[in-house]
Amino acid sequence: MSVAAVESRPLGKKYSCPMCGGVESDTPGSCPKCGMSLERNPVFREPKKIIYTCPMHPQIEQDHPGNCPICGMTLELKTVGVGDEEEQHELNSLSRKFWIALVLTIPVLILAMGHAIPGLHIDAIVPKHIEKWIEFGLTTPVVLWAGGFFFIRAWQSVTNRSLNMFTLIAVGVGAAYVYSAGAVIAPGMFPESFRRHGEVDLYFEAAAVITTLVLLGQLIEAKARSRTGQAIKALLGLAAKNAHRIRDGQEEETPVDAIQKGDLLRVRPGEKVPVDGVIVEGQSNIDESMITGEPMPVSKGAGDKVVGATVNQTGAFLMRAERIGSETLLAQIVQLVAEAQRSRAPIQKLADAVSGYFAPAVISIAVITFIVWSIIGPAPAMAYALVNAVSVLIIACPCALGLATPMSIMVGVGRAAQSGILVKNAEAIEVTEKVTHLVTDKTGTLTAGKPEVVSRVTEKDGSERELLQIGGSVEAHSEHPLARAIVEAAEKEQIGLREVTDFQSTTGGGVSAQLGGRRVLVGKEKFLADSGVTLSDKLGKHADRLQEQAQTTVWVALDGHAVGVLGIADPIKPTTRTAIRALHDMGLKIIMCTGDNRRTAESVARELGIDEFRAEVMPDEKIEIVKRLKASGAIVAMAGDGINDAPALAAADVGIAMGTGTDVAIESASITLVKGDLMGIVKAMHLSRAVMRNIRQNLFFAFVYNALGVPIAAGVLYPLFGILLSPMLAGAAMSFSSVSVIANALRLRRIKL
Repeated sequence: MSVAAVESRPLGKKYSCPMCGGVESDTPGSCPKCGMSLERNPVFREPKKIIYTCPMHPQIEQDHPGNCPICGMTLELKTVGVGDEEEQHELNSLSRKFWIALVLTIPVLILAMGHAIPGLHIDAIVPKHIEKWIEFGLTTPVVLWAGGFFFIRAWQSVTNRSLNMFTLIAVGVGAAYVYSAGAVIAPGMFPESFRRHGEVDLYFEAAAVITTLVLLGQLIEAKARSRTGQAIKALLGLAAKNAHRIRDGQEEETPVDAIQKGDLLRVRPGEKVPVDGVIVEGQSNIDESMITGEPMPVSKGAGDKVVGATVNQTGAFLMRAERIGSETLLAQIVQLVAEAQRSRAPIQKLADAVSGYFAPAVISIAVITFIVWSIIGPAPAMAYALVNAVSVLIIACPCALGLATPMSIMVGVGRAAQSGILVKNAEAIEVTEKVTHLVTDKTGTLTAGKPEVVSRVTEKDGSERELLQIGGSVEAHSEHPLARAIVEAAEKEQIGLREVTDFQSTTGGGVSAQLGGRRVLVGKEKFLADSGVTLSDKLGKHADRLQEQAQTTVWVALDGHAVGVLGIADPIKPTTRTAIRALHDMGLKIIMCTGDNRRTAESVARELGIDEFRAEVMPDEKIEIVKRLKASGAIVAMAGDGINDAPALAAADVGIAMGTGTDVAIESASITLVKGDLMGIVKAMHLSRAVMRNIRQNLFFAFVYNALGVPIAAGVLYPLFGILLSPMLAGAAMSFSSVSVIANALRLRRIKL
């Protein structure tokens, strides 16, 4: 089985509810318990079949390789499977309903609110008796067609005895619509006290606007769900597609799918390693950053293991395939990411939790109101009973409740984007507020992720610029990353490089050349010693000190004598220290996990004041560290930038990716820092706390009017003061609570991060 075959193993059903464990379905839809839209199971992939087709004549297809019978061209591999048509259909359906609802709602809102606009005399344009029928005609398809599934989900919540947000939406929208439709169709059933200028007030605009806003939220949610599998697709895209297999002394190009254990494969410079295996002949430098996260390539020779999807840089080599398909490290990372995405604990929204009590309470009060007024109310008792019950339902209309969270999230996410913080979903903001531990990668997160010359030591009174010129002139002919660091350092200081001749490279050792008639060697200490170069004790002590500071030392020799040492390291980002101090002040514990060696990790951790560190860890170990912290009760944020960080980013309560990192890390994370600056985490923490505080305030505004208005709407003041809250006033209170929520949420635009 190939790496790509990992995505062919169906585990469970295609869709599941993120809130209710065990709720699964083969088709998209809503959860019968909580009403949330079902999410795609990232591990599930449709069964696929392999066929070959002609690029010139796509009608030619067969299940084995060969040539096109029409043009003779070699057939190309074509993977065929069932796509995501069902998800796309749901997305298209929601989009169509939202736009049609929006088009119909705008004129309803103008007709209903036009009298409040100075200079606009709606009554003079459209007579009142015609206007109400137009509103009725426009609102009906919005509520019953575009928002029809609200009522279906609400009914499911009732039958499952799990009242939720959709219960409130359906009750509020239904109450406003039914009341208004009754006022248009049978106005005579309403008493005179509920008429203004002989007409009963209508609330079609409330029903239409609420429906359209909720549809917008559902559309955004559906688009977010359609992207849940992108991290896995990006991972699978890293795998090599073809390999050069050696059989009977002949080299043949073959799909990676066809590779078997024990096959001999040739890997040329610039190509990806096809599968996991071991080198049997040749030497090269291999970029393993996609696995280790470390920027410096690793020198490999006969007997060394290589990992599939890593990039061969300098030399060609022959390897033997040892792990294929689901056994490869890349396939295991794919599985880790998929499982971590599926196991993320869902967050119960505060509004939904309150709705669980609020909805049945309001409905009960409305029923009690109707019964009491129908028994003891003045004539006409049934009319009073109906109107007062509707007043209760209208004042409890969840418009403000529906806006409370999304308005704050919408403004907060926009404010975050202005500061270079991209938030993938509202859950990330909610959980970030509670984070207690930050697990962070080193390379590319705390450090720049690119080796630089940070130290220069010369023999006696030698010039550092001259040392850099000599080293850069020779290394300019090398492709090694350390060589590029030396050349870039010389160019940065505008040091002119000189021409060299007789350039030679020794894999795993260094380089040599003739510079102005003098013999120059640049490389490891052992390389120089084996070449007969005289090494001074002074330079040796300096080199030891640089190595203790986690710097890689490159020696430079001239005419058989060492003249200096260059120290190369991955420098710490300028803002990292400030960010770590700020995070400590906010009460977070910081743990660094890196694939780098222990000495380097210890040096960085000590320099930055990091609480704990783990060195030489692999992707599966990072995710285990995150899981252990979560099991101990910690709320964990994980910050990283590499493919090796993707599983842990997905497993953490909050995954934070550096925007300068890989696409896979970004897709696996909940928050992306565009500038790759750790200060972004500090800003994200401040933002999360501000947004969540704003949401709680909004929920207070959303409920306080209901808490005060519901008893009045029920008529508790009528026996003493003769006061009734008409549906018009109930609607005004409802609107005022919505305005309060919106105004409060807009304050987040001015928050300082």
